[in-house]
Amino acid sequence: SLTCSSLQLPGWLGESSGINAEYGEFKVPTSHDGNFDVLVEVYTPKTLVGRSDNAAFIFAHGGGCVSGSAHDSKPYLDWMALSADMVAFNVDYRLAPEAKCPNNVKDFYEVVKYVCQNAEKLGIDPKKICIAGESGGGYVCTGACVMLAQNDESHLIKLAMPAIPMVDDYAFSDPGAMTLEERDSHTVMRQVWRMIAADMDQQAEDPLLFPGKASDEILAKFPPTILVEGEFDMFITSAARLARRKQWYQRRVR
Repeated sequence: SLTCSSLQLPGWLGESSGINAEYGEFKVPTSHDGNFDVLVEVYTPKTLVGRSDNAAFIFAHGGGCVSGSAHDSKPYLDWMALSADMVAFNVDYRLAPEAKCPNNVKDFYEVVKYVCQNAEKLGIDPKKICIAGESGGGYVCTGACVMLAQNDESHLIKLAMPAIPMVDDYAFSDPGAMTLEERDSHTVMRQVWRMIAADMDQQAEDPLLFPGKASDEILAKFPPTILVEGEFDMFITSAARLARRKQWYQRRVR
């Protein structure tokens, strides 16, 4: 069930918007890694409450899949919901090392499917659903794209927007060929990937661990995608390679 309360935005967010948002939350039951209810925080601008044709922005927070929580992204999603006139769904997926791949991706995927299947109840237009995430959440978002493509469900999503995503095992390559940011972080990223993987050797080619290794056939079936990179992005080489592969199939990647 959805519980709601009024949300007064603090600081410059509230002052610039001049309106409030309504806060709510619900849980999505899952069974792929025991019985677990995935918490989803919901931010709805007051002007959209009661409407049935809202756009949805389903988000996976950053933190390398080993730290952070959905609530950490609340100020950003408040701003996104208010500035873009949409309902933001903030997914508190499980983290490594307690939760191993692919369970982090599956937590997010199950929430995406829930929103799609319950769009009317949630006041969402099913033709206006975007999924997104940053860093570790970008990996989770891209992994969900793999699952959607594998299950011929990409039509459910209008747009995927992973930002500075972790997508492959480039951190395990020769640091001499890396950018400064990649070289400075590659040792930590090797440790992070080992925490996420259930078995690094067995999953080395699994696109649910490394979405950048998805087959050409799967990439061609991705939903329309905007892949966001940053100037000092520690994952820029991996993300750029994935974007180039996607462009080969004339998909919308920037």
